[in-house]
Amino acid sequence: MTDGIGGGEAARLMDLLEVLRRGFLAADPPDLAARRADLARLKAAVRARKGDFVRAAAEDFGRRRAEETVILDLGPVVQAAGYLARNLGRWMRPERRRVPVTLWPGRARVIRQPKGVVGIMTPWNYPFGLSLIPLATALAAGNRAMLKPSELAPASARAMAAMLAETFAPDEVAVVEGGPETGAAFAGLPFDHLVFTGSTAVGRKVMRAAAENLVPVTLELGGKSPAILGRDADFAKAARDIAWAKIANAGQTCIAPDHVLVHEDDAAAFVARLVAELERAFAGGARMTRIIDAAKARRLRALLAEAASGGAALHVIGRNAGQGREVPPAVVTGLPPDCGLMREEIFGPLLPVVTYASFDAALAGIAEGPRPLALYYYGGAEGRARALARTLSGNVTVNGAMTHYAVDSLPFGGVGASGIGAYHGREGFEAMSHARGVYDEPLRSLIPLGRTGGRFERLFAWYMMR
Repeated sequence: MTDGIGGGEAARLMDLLEVLRRGFLAADPPDLAARRADLARLKAAVRARKGDFVRAAAEDFGRRRAEETVILDLGPVVQAAGYLARNLGRWMRPERRRVPVTLWPGRARVIRQPKGVVGIMTPWNYPFGLSLIPLATALAAGNRAMLKPSELAPASARAMAAMLAETFAPDEVAVVEGGPETGAAFAGLPFDHLVFTGSTAVGRKVMRAAAENLVPVTLELGGKSPAILGRDADFAKAARDIAWAKIANAGQTCIAPDHVLVHEDDAAAFVARLVAELERAFAGGARMTRIIDAAKARRLRALLAEAASGGAALHVIGRNAGQGREVPPAVVTGLPPDCGLMREEIFGPLLPVVTYASFDAALAGIAEGPRPLALYYYGGAEGRARALARTLSGNVTVNGAMTHYAVDSLPFGGVGASGIGAYHGREGFEAMSHARGVYDEPLRSLIPLGRTGGRFERLFAWYMMR
């Protein structure tokens, strides 16, 4: 990924990395009190600059309600930092491990040490949460960190860089701003761990670049996350949940329901409920967050037009198809199976509703496709058990949409095309720590008691193979 990259940019980033690495090597690993203090500083800084961040997000998106930024972007950072601080003491304790009888009375344990410097590459859709939650996790694990925010949200990147420069020393946390060239050079740096959140296509490039330096990666990608409704689903609740999840941040959410699967006999009634919920959401004159840039808005309108030309029915909320960065919500039914809305991750407020004749066939269709980052199931216990057993995805919310993200104790990550590894909670702490095995051999043990070729050695060999 670094082929053709100017040496000046790569050298500049390497200099910043060296400052962080020298800082890490010059000090002992931070103890529990120091890590909690770092998390408290981060939490306090986010709270203190809430207004700056809300204004920056509104500038980047062209329109984004303050409540949306606070609830979906800033609040999760505050909550995650608190959760990490409360649980760190337990996670940092050495973990005793069993010692085989042949090595008694030796002792074994696993200690989790910081890896060093963690690189964090983040997208534009939640510029604060998807940058600062990985940062909080890296700090909880005792690391230094270097962030590369998305150039598509420049005001948010500037606000975040200013906050972190005031909160942490240059050899603790650094922020790098820049475009694709900077991102390519960043992915090729010899970090001790690299976290990337973004598209699957770019994730492949990042992983290839990291492999040149054998850098371990956590990749949080995306995919076509389905919502599947059983015959016994609470359709009123499902319509409310899915409508909210699809218009939150204008659908620009990696775990937003990408499409809905509903039994063919229930489809018409459910679509009517879904359209009614979307219309109700905008009945008071509320306006949705804009699409991040005009090119992405044009792509969404093109996907909608392609589906319509293939015979799909469009239920557009509002009186026009939008212009510029405005793309109104739309429920789409009767889609051709090979249209773009069914092939590509949508990442916008367009919601295909697909019918199925057999619940098991619908599950098989999900299982046969690329693994999604999230899966949503509405219905009773029997269908839930089948859905969990017969599909593979990132996290699952049962009888809800997107709320698993707010459960700090759950790992957050994908599988296959939707990602590698996880962060949030203990799993994030462990991903950014090195699990170091330590064995304390006693001064007197069984091993040296026999001489080479003697009876003890033969007995020992027999015992080991029993």
